[in-house]
Amino acid sequence: MAARHRLLATRSRNDTGDWIVKRRERTRHLIELGGLIAKAGLIPLTDDDRAVIFGALVEVAARLRGDDRDQMLMLWRRRGKRAFDDEPD
Repeated sequence: MAARHRLLATRSRNDTGDWIVKRRERTRHLIELGGLIAKAGLIPLTDDDRAVIFGALVEVAARLRGDDRDQMLMLWRRRGKRAFDDEPD
């Protein structure tokens, strides 16, 4: 029985069906986005309150729907690049 489970697990890891590849890409993308939330320090700053984090993201989305969208994107892009550059290797 254990050998069968190992075989099925190996097959699923190596499966290259289109929908599986897309699911893996989506999963990787979501994990990277979660990593950015952690990297920004939002988890400890909000005491891991997901409603607060989600509310902050909703606020960002609302601002991006406003008239100053391009300004906000430019400002946040600069800040993000600076934060990435300031990270220790």
